[in-house]
Amino acid sequence: MLIGIIGAPNKGKSTLFSALTMNDVAIADYPFTTIDPNSGIAYATHECAEMRLNVKCKARNSLCVNGTRRIPVNVIDVAGLVEGAHEGKGMGNQFLNDLAAADAFMLVVDASGRTDSAGGLAQHCSAVEDAEMILSELYQWLSGIITKHIQAMSKNKDGVSALEAVLTGLKIPRSSIERAIGKCSLTSSNISWSDGDALKFSKALLQEAKPVAIIANKIDVGGDATANVKALKDRFGEANVFECSAAIEMALRKASSAKVINYLPGSKSFEVIGSNVSAEQRKALDYMLSFLEGSDHGTGMQRALDSTVFNVLDNIVVYPVEDENKYTDHFGNVLPDAILLKKGSTALDLAVAIHTDLAKHMLYAVDAIRRMRIGKEQELHDGDVVKIVSAAK
Repeated sequence: MLIGIIGAPNKGKSTLFSALTMNDVAIADYPFTTIDPNSGIAYATHECAEMRLNVKCKARNSLCVNGTRRIPVNVIDVAGLVEGAHEGKGMGNQFLNDLAAADAFMLVVDASGRTDSAGGLAQHCSAVEDAEMILSELYQWLSGIITKHIQAMSKNKDGVSALEAVLTGLKIPRSSIERAIGKCSLTSSNISWSDGDALKFSKALLQEAKPVAIIANKIDVGGDATANVKALKDRFGEANVFECSAAIEMALRKASSAKVINYLPGSKSFEVIGSNVSAEQRKALDYMLSFLEGSDHGTGMQRALDSTVFNVLDNIVVYPVEDENKYTDHFGNVLPDAILLKKGSTALDLAVAIHTDLAKHMLYAVDAIRRMRIGKEQELHDGDVVKIVSAAK
C-alpha cells in the first residue's frame, strides 16, 4: 500500500511526512523545499487480536504496543503542486508522475489560511480553493494522459482494455475503469471522447480508484482555522476532513525519541520523563499538552492516517496462522503477521497476499476464532484469524 501526500507548497506536507515516518526531510517555509520525492514508512494502528483472544502476540511484520497493532504503510511526499502543474508549471508533471502508484492521497491544506495557493505568506486564504486547485491538477493530469492516446484507443472496439493499457502504470483495476465509465454514461467502444468527456471520466476514475483524505493542517496556528475547517467539511464531507497539527506531532515524536517524554502517537496526553528539562522546554511542553487536552483527537495525525487506511481505503486486518489452535506460525510465534486486505476480500485473497504458490494450491481455510472450516470464496472480516490449508509444500 502506498499513500501519497500532496498539496500546494508550504502547507506542511513535509512536516506531516516527517512526523508520520520520523524521517529527516527538508522542512522550510518557502515553496519547493521538496525536490526529490521523500518515501518512508508510517504506522496505522488497529486493536490487536490478542486483546480478544486473551493471548500475548509476538508481532513479526508489524509492532504491537499495549494491545495496539502498528501496521507499516508506505508513504510518499512530493513537491508542492501549483496551478498549471499538469502543463509543466512549478515542478511540473514529474511530481504528478511520482504519485502514479499511490493507492490514496492525503491532501494537505493550510487551515489557518496564512499561505496562498503558490505557498507565499498571506492572510485569509481559502483552504477549500487550495484543495480544489490540487484536485483539478490531478484530474487534468490524468485527462492529459488519456487524450494523448485517444486516437489509438478509437481503433480498439474494447475501450476498457484500451484504457487499461494506457493506465497500466497507475495501479487502477479494470473494475474501477468500468464503474467510472458507467457513472459518466460514456461509450466504452472505440473511444473517441472529447476533452470534456476525458476530464469528466478522469475525475470519476480518480474518485473511484484513488480516494482523497483532506488534511486540515496548522489548526494550532489559529488565523482562519475554525472557518476554513467548517468550509472544508461543508464541501468535502465531515468524514473526509481531518484537523491536524503536523508541527506539534513532530515535536512530540522528537521529544519522545530523545527520552524527554513518553508519548504514544494518537494520545491526548504524555508523561515528562526527562530529568534535565529546561524552563523553555517545559513551557513548550505545557503548550503542547494544553493543545492535546483541548482537542478531540490529539494532534489528529494518527486519526488521519488510520482513517485513510481503514475508512477511505476500506481495509480490514486479518491474521494468518499455521496452528489454528495456538494461533501461531511454524516457529511458534503467536499472531505474527497482520495483513491489510480490502473489505470484501476472501480467504483466497489472503492466500494470494501471503504467497502465490499457497494460493495456487489452496484447498480450504480454517476460521481459527470460530473453529470452523471455510471455503476459498468465504468473505473475511476485520480481526479474523485464519489458517490457509494448501497442497503446496
